[in-house]
Amino acid sequence: MSTVTLTKDTIDDVIGAEGITLVDWWAEWCGPCKQFGPVFEAASEQHTDVVFGKIDTEDQRELAAAAQITSIPTLMAFRDGVLVFSQPGALPAAGLEQIITAVKDLDMDDVRRQIAAQEAEAPEARQA
Repeated sequence: MSTVTLTKDTIDDVIGAEGITLVDWWAEWCGPCKQFGPVFEAASEQHTDVVFGKIDTEDQRELAAAAQITSIPTLMAFRDGVLVFSQPGALPAAGLEQIITAVKDLDMDDVRRQIAAQEAEAPEARQA
């Protein structure tokens, strides 16, 4: 599967779907983005069970601001609609492969329990 272009009109449906979605935040003028692009594209061909999306931060400024993108490239990984990884910087192929494997190996029931526990603690932290 090749990469898909994501926009403010399509992102919620794509990342909210079941399964894994990797998002590459990039811009045409960004040298590290140009280095990472072929790595991301090659991984998309190898992992047909993962959705690979690209967001041009110049074209989708509002979306980039909402996602608090301050450095590009930034890679985000979503699984079953949950953000499970976010990191700026270009990765080598082996690094991207490690992230994909880690996201595939996640116990999502455990992830949801951790999120619920953090949300339950949040009101107490605000009162302190």
